[in-house]
Amino acid sequence: METWIIIAILVAFLAWRMKPTKGVQSISTAQLKNVLNDKDKVFIDVRTSGEYKGRNIPQFKNIPLGSSFDKLPKDKEIVVICQSGMRSSQACKQLKKQGFENVTNVRGGMSAY
Repeated sequence: METWIIIAILVAFLAWRMKPTKGVQSISTAQLKNVLNDKDKVFIDVRTSGEYKGRNIPQFKNIPLGSSFDKLPKDKEIVVICQSGMRSSQACKQLKKQGFENVTNVRGGMSAY
């Protein structure tokens, strides 16, 4: 019985962590390819600098997760990518908390690109 309770708590925790942040849009990598040259968007890659140097999309600026997002413009859409979509989801949550209105997460990240 105790094992089932622990498993249920673990599943609930994982589901809670993976749920999308309210107000954050989500796009696929296919949709991303259609907007890469949009000058009204700011593209940020929240992977480590080593991951970024290994493989990146030129339009994306590397701002590793945990860095300050203070210099980003609040009047433009911020498009966020990472390796799998987990860190970019966390970054999107941070951006929303800091008052950014138009935030988009790239589902699947560089792994899906």
